[in-house]
Amino acid sequence: MNLTGNKAVAGVYNTHTAAEAAVRELQKAGLDMKKLSVVGRDYHSDEHVVGYYNTGDRMKAWGKIGAFWGGLWGMLFGAAFFFVPGIGPIAVAGPLVSWIVGALEGALVVGGVSAVGAGLFSIGVPKDSVIKYETQIKADKFVLVCHGTTEEVEKARSILENTEATEVNMHGGVVNGLPSKA
Repeated sequence: MNLTGNKAVAGVYNTHTAAEAAVRELQKAGLDMKKLSVVGRDYHSDEHVVGYYNTGDRMKAWGKIGAFWGGLWGMLFGAAFFFVPGIGPIAVAGPLVSWIVGALEGALVVGGVSAVGAGLFSIGVPKDSVIKYETQIKADKFVLVCHGTTEEVEKARSILENTEATEVNMHGGVVNGLPSKA
């Protein structure tokens, strides 16, 4: 997928409630929900039954954190549950799902990163940031990504900087098929 000209901003959150609150702020500001993705570990799934099923373009969930993921899946388009070696079970909501699946189907391998990392790399997140986000996901944090035009991403960045994000990072998008350094 070539997203030349598109940019991305990523916010990292310590809790699912903080990530969901950020999504709600972006929604209130009128950002296109089809350009937002959230990824986080589906922790405790070994202790509690958690199920997922698709109803058209919306995902339903139940279980210990089902209310959280169900709430996000009600706002974001596309959802999936993956078991990623080295990270464990994760839930993903938003267009990052198709980028991860595309990376898996295309056998895209970026040295040392998971399928999640390959999906992030596909949208222009540099490898050093990909590795950092994977580490944060392993540490039970949530990563919220917004992609789009420079104007959309700048608007999202200004909103995310006023949420409970522990960090907010801009990424330059894809230039000639490779992530830019910006």
